[in-house]
Parts: sequence; C-alpha cells; structure tokens
Amino acid sequence: MTGIDDIKAEARRAAFDRRKAAHAALGADRSEHLAQVLARHRGRPLAGYMPIRTEISPLSAMAKASRHGPVGVPVIECPGLPLRFSRWWPGCALREGPFGAQVPVVDDWIVPEVVIVPLVAFDRAGGRLGYGGGFYDRTLEQLRATRPETLAIGFAYSAQEADNLPLEPTDQPLDMVVTEAGVVTF
Repeated sequence: MTGIDDIKAEARRAAFDRRKAAHAALGADRSEHLAQVLARHRGRPLAGYMPIRTEISPLSAMAKASRHGPVGVPVIECPGLPLRFSRWWPGCALREGPFGAQVPVVDDWIVPEVVIVPLVAFDRAGGRLGYGGGFYDRTLEQLRATRPETLAIGFAYSAQEADNLPLEPTDQPLDMVVTEAGVVTF
C-alpha cells in the first residue's frame, strides 16, 4: 500500500475501534431514528443490510418498512461488480453469503430507490469510508446513473464520525447519515 491506501487503512483502524466501543456501550439495535426517516419513504423499494460484527443493526427499521413495500439486502455476486439486492422480510429463510452476511436462500431481485449504507466512518460533508471493496460505491454510481434521485442513507453510531476522511473521486457521497443520536443531512 502507498499514499491514499495507507491513509485509508489507518482511518479504518481508528474507526473500527470507535465503532467497537460504541457497539459495546450502546448495543446493536439503535434504529429508532432510522425508522422515522424511512417512514417518509414508505412504499419505495428499499435496500437495507444484514449487520455483521459490530455494525449498528437496521433490522427493526427494515422490518417496519417491509410492511409497506419491498425491502432487499445486498448480495455480492462477484468482486468488482455492483451489488444486487434480494427481497428480504422478517423470518425469511437465509443462508451465509460472502463476508459472513446473511442473504435470502431464494433470490428475488429488486432495484432500490432508497439504500441504507453500512460504513466504517463518515464525515459532515457526506463522505463515507467503507471496508475497501468498493461495492457500495459501484452500486450507488450505477443506481444514480439510471435514477439520479436514489437516496443513500448512511447508518452508523455517532462515534463513527471523523474529520477529513481520505476520499477519492470514485467514492460516492451519502445524502444523510442516521445515528442513534439523530439525523445528519448534507
């Protein structure tokens, strides 16, 4: 690694430590504010995610949203490709997907208009630092190319906020970030 890769790796390490501490102190299910934001988008196809490790969990908010419209979760089909989203509902049959995230046993693809984006760190300008695979950057770029009003909502603990994230031109911005403490819009 050199240059920006080294800087991103260090920023990720620091953010993972902050996220781990917040997860231990607050617990995973802190989705009250997220549910309120999603209520304004009822009926629109939504993509959430199945939390892994110390990620904040959107599952309660996703369950509420699934009563009003389709909800999908990301499926990694191949490194280097955008994500696809398979329909999810509370209690649906799941299997382990790449990186340990659960995915539906039967794929029923949806195209989301609202995407809840997991992250490692975020800043007050809508910047997001992810795991480094570029999956959400490619996905948001593709979705916004065909539907510019696609809404990207970062979901994180407030402790994951950082200053001066090392971003690149390919990093897709968030439209807002929801934390256990409230909503940050850009």
